[in-house]
Amino acid sequence: MNPPAKLALTIQYATGQSASLPTRADFRRWARAALLHDVTAALRVVDEPEGLQLNQDYRGKAYATNVLTFAYGADQEDGPLSGDMVLCAAVVEREAAQQGKTIQAHYAHLTAHGMLHLQGYDHESEEEAVAMEAVESFIMMRLGFSDPYQDG
Repeated sequence: MNPPAKLALTIQYATGQSASLPTRADFRRWARAALLHDVTAALRVVDEPEGLQLNQDYRGKAYATNVLTFAYGADQEDGPLSGDMVLCAAVVEREAAQQGKTIQAHYAHLTAHGMLHLQGYDHESEEEAVAMEAVESFIMMRLGFSDPYQDG
């Protein structure tokens, strides 16, 4: 039996929207729930201007998005995967309200989503999207949240 995967997660708060932000312990618990491999990562929660700038610089999109993931792979063949995740607080809060979800549930989902991207999951094709969504749904329900892909 393989030992459990290890997580080294640095969390940065770079936003003024501190009242509704999850704790570092929340982010670590949610990231760990999506852990399939050893991962060293930074998670940065940003304001909308920084989210817009990053999305424009790295994806050529002129809007702030909910989560950006930068996967760097492993430093060595057996080493941990590494990467960065950026969550835009204003977008996460807006989407949670629009979708009728709690802010905590939406942050948990996007944290798991970003962690899966760091570990090689993607949703560029329909087949990839279906597989990734199934894993996300399982993770969210295991964490005690609703399936993010089911209405109501």
